[in-house]
Amino acid sequence: MEHIITDLRNSFKRGNIAIQLIYINAAVYIITSLFLILLTLFNRSGGSILLYGEFPASLENFLHQPWSLFTYMFMHADILHILFNMLWLFWFGQLFLSFFSAKHLRGLYLLGGICGAALYMLSFNLFPYFSKVVEGSYMLGASASVLAIVVATAYRQPEYQVRLLLFGAIRLKYIALIMILSDLLFITSDNAGGHIAHLGGALAGLWFAASLKKGHDVTAWINRILDLFVNLFSGSVFKSARKPKMTVHYNKNKRSADYDYNAQKKAQSDEVDRILDKLKKSGYDSLTNEEKKRLFDASKR
Repeated sequence: MEHIITDLRNSFKRGNIAIQLIYINAAVYIITSLFLILLTLFNRSGGSILLYGEFPASLENFLHQPWSLFTYMFMHADILHILFNMLWLFWFGQLFLSFFSAKHLRGLYLLGGICGAALYMLSFNLFPYFSKVVEGSYMLGASASVLAIVVATAYRQPEYQVRLLLFGAIRLKYIALIMILSDLLFITSDNAGGHIAHLGGALAGLWFAASLKKGHDVTAWINRILDLFVNLFSGSVFKSARKPKMTVHYNKNKRSADYDYNAQKKAQSDEVDRILDKLKKSGYDSLTNEEKKRLFDASKR
């Protein structure tokens, strides 16, 4: 058992951010499922307990469980629910990392979930159609976060083609458009809350990609908060506070090494820009294996 845990931990550390998010979602699903099974064996119902991790449509209920704004996007109702969400996260997460950074994906996953929850609550409290069910409505799932990633990728590279079983090659812009239209058509269905949240996630993806194109990163504040928590839990903040002050002296050889390093980084950045321009003009298939490898390596930095 110890070896399995070690292997999973190492696999988590080696994986990119999309893989790590899949691991987190899978872990939450397994833990909550085992918890429900345990309660069932004792003739107890755990549904009401799990509601504390789901996002409520009622503002009053949300004020009693504000953490659900984040926990709901890592919870799933059943095996098919998480399976399809994680497949989409895996496929489009890899594509997303070809055009954006790992921190962008991390931040957009949360931003998409937040915007999906906000639109869900706003709609259920604004439209009379939902007035009878708003108090007892709760939502869970990573769909809004995943759709934000899909739409951002499609906005960045709309003409990029992916091959789908039975449908052949389809451009990303059409995949995103079909998903958005299907959600619009089903906002009065039994899963109205889920479809509304999807639209909120789609808006977040569009907002992110359009803003980044203008030079503004709307996920920056999320990543700053996450980095702060990571530093706090890793102890690096406290370690740095205890470090004694020191004076650093540079010699000529050191300065020369710094110049060489900066020149090398500049050359690498120029090469990545060249590959991205080629990708935009001719598509992913036009890249050589070496160019694909360099683009993949750059996305993991």
